[in-house]
Amino acid sequence: MRILLSNDDGYFAPGIAALAGALDDLAEILVVAPERDKSGASNSLTLDRPLSMRRASNGFYFVNGTPSDCVHLALTGMLQTAPDMIVSGINHGANMGDDTLYSGTVAAATEGYLFGIPSLAISLASYSSVDFEASARVARELVQQFIAQPWKEPVLLNVNVPEGRYETLRGLRATRLGKRHKAEPMIRTTTPRGEEVFWVGAAGSAADAGEGTDFYAVAQGFVSVTPLQIDLTHNAQLPQVAHWLGEQS
Repeated sequence: MRILLSNDDGYFAPGIAALAGALDDLAEILVVAPERDKSGASNSLTLDRPLSMRRASNGFYFVNGTPSDCVHLALTGMLQTAPDMIVSGINHGANMGDDTLYSGTVAAATEGYLFGIPSLAISLASYSSVDFEASARVARELVQQFIAQPWKEPVLLNVNVPEGRYETLRGLRATRLGKRHKAEPMIRTTTPRGEEVFWVGAAGSAADAGEGTDFYAVAQGFVSVTPLQIDLTHNAQLPQVAHWLGEQS
């Protein structure tokens, strides 16, 4: 079995090192990750310049592009045969609710899913903690579960692990994405040269964090496991749009 690992925090991030260490004896591990932090890159591909790939002293490969670039390059320009699974992470910080639209961690897994490969994005739901041991153990258990009971169709799972020791986790829960309030306003500031610049504001607080959501599960001490899909069609509005366009039934 071969597993491709990537992330959006960069090949040097402790989260991906912890992930590789946790899975090392389960499969052949290949790491292809961005050369620097690309958090918030979403599903972007680099089309305006060529990409380069180098190998670090620890054996990890790094690419001067986005998380999606890394997986795309590995699948279409590096490997002769596709990996059995793709795991992205471990991200430093949660990727829940609307975060998934912006997340480079989720994007790397999504790129694999688009190629029909079972994919997993895993995040430590904390910015203050740098202890990835619990998240790594959860990732290992999910990969073992996949090996024991492989899916018959492509699957994209978004996993968020609460902060704390593994022994304090209350279990795993299948969840849906919650929703956030709108983001905080841009932060306006000035450079030493007097140029006005703007920092993106903080994400909004949870607006839909009720029972069944990823926000609720993590807040209650459970690992949140959310199956994602790529079809963005708002099917409930199709009849309304057809009527608005004057389509004849």
